[in-house]
Amino acid sequence: MGRETAKTAISRHCFYIEKICDKVDKNLEVNSLEGYFMANTYKIIDEKTWDRAMHCMVFRNSVEPAFCVTFNVDITNFLEKVRKQRFSFTLAFVYAICKSANEIEAFRYRFLEKNIVLFDKVDTAFTYLNKDTELFKVVNVPMQDTMKEYVELAARTAEEQKEYFTGPLGNDVFQCSPMPWVTYTHISHTNSGKKDNATPLFDWGKYYEHDGRVIMPVSVQAHHSFVDGIHVGKLVDRLQKYLDEL
Repeated sequence: MGRETAKTAISRHCFYIEKICDKVDKNLEVNSLEGYFMANTYKIIDEKTWDRAMHCMVFRNSVEPAFCVTFNVDITNFLEKVRKQRFSFTLAFVYAICKSANEIEAFRYRFLEKNIVLFDKVDTAFTYLNKDTELFKVVNVPMQDTMKEYVELAARTAEEQKEYFTGPLGNDVFQCSPMPWVTYTHISHTNSGKKDNATPLFDWGKYYEHDGRVIMPVSVQAHHSFVDGIHVGKLVDRLQKYLDEL
């Protein structure tokens, strides 16, 4: 094992140990190792009384239980405000879409062990490009009360993180992967083969001007056991409202 590889391995194990110790210190009960990587509280859903139980079961057994939708958003106002405050556009948009998704219950459901759970809050994970190597790292940042707080914390965390991957993602995140080099009309994702992976994925492409407005393609991939078209529609409306009123 080379020196750099050994260092990375040690850092990864230290990360795991630190997370476990945090859980122990807080006297949080977990049922498996997966639980050690989740920072947010949740409630277990009683499927016997849950209105969506039948729909969940049908889609859970599908060959491909996730679906992806691409739509356009108007970022004219958002872009102006972000530039005035000198925020990173990418980090500001991570906050905007994750804040909007957090406000819609359907996006906070997950499979955990043999249970269905609803998280009180979902945090963020985003890809961050190393321009020298053209390789990305996955950065985990908890949601904050304001965009300013989030952008500052996310920027600091991304810069300080040396490893490309710090460990397996928790169940309580939204995954964000910007692709600002292409104005696309459709996007697809790799499939891990894990049907119970219900973490929503958010992507966005290169923005452009149209009729005096700045438009950007955005995509959402979600697990159909929890999310239907109506919920995607709510997300689109909630996100556009936030972008307009920031």
